[in-house]
Amino acid sequence: MLKLNEIRKTFNPGTPDARVALDGVTLHVRRGDFISIIGANGAGKSTLFNAICGSFFVDSGSVVLDGQDVTMMPEHKRAKAIGRLFQDPMRGSAPAMSIEENLVLAAGQGGWFSTAGKKEKQAFRDRLALLDMGLEDRMKQPVGLLSGGQRQALTLMMATLSMPKILLLDEHTAALDPGTAEKVLALTTRIVEENRLTCLMITHNMQSALDLGNRTIMMDLGRVVFDTEGTERASLTVNDLLEKFREASGKKLDNDRMLLA
Repeated sequence: MLKLNEIRKTFNPGTPDARVALDGVTLHVRRGDFISIIGANGAGKSTLFNAICGSFFVDSGSVVLDGQDVTMMPEHKRAKAIGRLFQDPMRGSAPAMSIEENLVLAAGQGGWFSTAGKKEKQAFRDRLALLDMGLEDRMKQPVGLLSGGQRQALTLMMATLSMPKILLLDEHTAALDPGTAEKVLALTTRIVEENRLTCLMITHNMQSALDLGNRTIMMDLGRVVFDTEGTERASLTVNDLLEKFREASGKKLDNDRMLLA
């Protein structure tokens, strides 16, 4: 489904501020994989997502999505096949537009001033009801008035409305309170499983990285240092993950946010 082959990216090359963000990352994602990605700040997790989305062109290596080499394809063209959620619930939707208008755009049914027909409105309402957040009766309400959890749930629905080839979740529950985060995570799992989506999820919660999906990878300094699935993954504890990180990177994981999650 997704093949990253020796991708490299250095920001500000040739200057004192040069920073290697991706250092020869090779990662093959199978169709239907749900991969949790963990690593300290600066490990290259979000940069990896940006490389997949085409937010920048990599310095070398290739990005192949569903058999098509998209390495030099611009971001707006890749966006048709990629759904993405960010940590900030305010991203991924237009706050001044209504829930219905946002859904029309996400469904690709027209431009900024397009409206949904009666059949489409009912379909949207039915999908919103599945979120269990009371949004189905508020379709005319501006998205900017929603709570963070409601907006993130809506954005998740928007990102998966047209069934993307791959879904990227960039710590999409990190800004939510624990109860809401748990609800959005459960919703995420249900949507991914019911639609058999291929999904990559960055998380700072090491227990979630073991509990969710079928595969866990760890990144450090722009490299994938550990990749586990199956029976090996099922037997791991958080302490085991910490030890695996030490063995692979030669250092202890030093990130209070992850260790306290």
